[in-house]
Amino acid sequence: MLEKMFKLREHNTTVKTEVLAGITTFMTMAYILAVNPSILSATGMDHGAVFTATVLASFLGTVCMALFANYPFALAPGMGLNAYFAYTVVIGMGYPWEAALAAVFVEGIIFILLSFFNVREAIFNSIPANLKKAVSVGIGFFIAFIGLQNAKIVVGGATLVELFSLEGVPGASMTDAGITVILAILGVLITSVLVIKDIKGNILWGILITWGLGIACQFAGLYVPNPELGFYNLLPDFSSGLAIPSIAPIFAKLNFTAIPFGEFIVIVLAFLFVDMFDTLGTLIGVASKADMLDENGRLPKIKGALMADAVATTAGAVLGTSTTTTFVESASGVSEGGRTGLTAMTTAILFALSLLLSPIFLAIPSFATAPALIVVGFYMVNQVGLIDFTDFTEGIPAFICMSAMPFFYSISEGISMGVISYVVLHLFAGKEKAKSVSPVMYVLAVMFLAKYFLL
Repeated sequence: MLEKMFKLREHNTTVKTEVLAGITTFMTMAYILAVNPSILSATGMDHGAVFTATVLASFLGTVCMALFANYPFALAPGMGLNAYFAYTVVIGMGYPWEAALAAVFVEGIIFILLSFFNVREAIFNSIPANLKKAVSVGIGFFIAFIGLQNAKIVVGGATLVELFSLEGVPGASMTDAGITVILAILGVLITSVLVIKDIKGNILWGILITWGLGIACQFAGLYVPNPELGFYNLLPDFSSGLAIPSIAPIFAKLNFTAIPFGEFIVIVLAFLFVDMFDTLGTLIGVASKADMLDENGRLPKIKGALMADAVATTAGAVLGTSTTTTFVESASGVSEGGRTGLTAMTTAILFALSLLLSPIFLAIPSFATAPALIVVGFYMVNQVGLIDFTDFTEGIPAFICMSAMPFFYSISEGISMGVISYVVLHLFAGKEKAKSVSPVMYVLAVMFLAKYFLL
């Protein structure tokens, strides 16, 4: 049955490999189950209800990815998009969260139409091969940077970012921030050794071993939870039982009249731009890593993948959460050998189970998942050797694209900068170069420029 549904032999994979990859993907993105409710509850939304909405949106979106496209990609409410929802639209602009959900819903409907009429697919196929590889590399740097931040190996400082020190984190001590930084570094080394030894499930084992070392440190008194700084008990807490929080306080609470029409359109476009190109960037980067692109640099069945993303965003808004999108952490499962929708289905099932076992999943600390992100970053950066830097009209935009993602903390900004610079440099490089650029790339460049001036 699984062979017939997911075509495992055709993709040179096995049930064991796919399930392990799905578990790994879930482990590296389970943090969203804690982070998303924390962010959205700042708007006044019920914390428990947002947790349930996050789980359901992630489950639905990831199942759609498995069934619509048979790809090993997982979906969940996107980081950055949830912050824009909470801190810009609701807290910054003063609009109710019900109105922000309405904007996300409209964005999802637009995405469904764009996906149905192959507009998003045309955009994906028009991005040049070198730029696609640069997206993969940029995402590698980006998620490695996220891992370094999650582990607090890199912190803010006088030079914007700097290496962790106790003086650089107010209130920190060796029994909270200090020991977790050491554990994260050990986790990177342990995971790297497992990779070198070609141990199956190396990234997942790296997460579990690092978490286990943390628990041992807590028992030994070397790690002391400090919730005020974000360092929590590493042991699962079942004190509240296995009750599933009700979704009723936020379900279908869309308000289409609270925001003036003009402002509403601007907010929808902002969600639209970021989500569209975060998703395209993730699909390009992770698919490149998995060798899923064809000889023309196109992703087969991308229409199904994009439709899954659009349906999940629309349904997620009704459930009560911000934009649901394809997660770059899917790269961790791909690195474990995941190649089909069985990987995604495994991740989806774990999301569903997390409704009952949330104390276990939420107990996995960021310092344990951070090494996985850093090592996956390494996996994705190796695409850099495939980029043609000898042609400056190709190499410079690729460099700008891959640099912008970590520096601007945004996949979509990296794509924007890459596309604009690619078109501009080809325009000034002569008629032949200018003719080689597809019309869609010119349209994208104009749209990106308009975004910077108008949004």
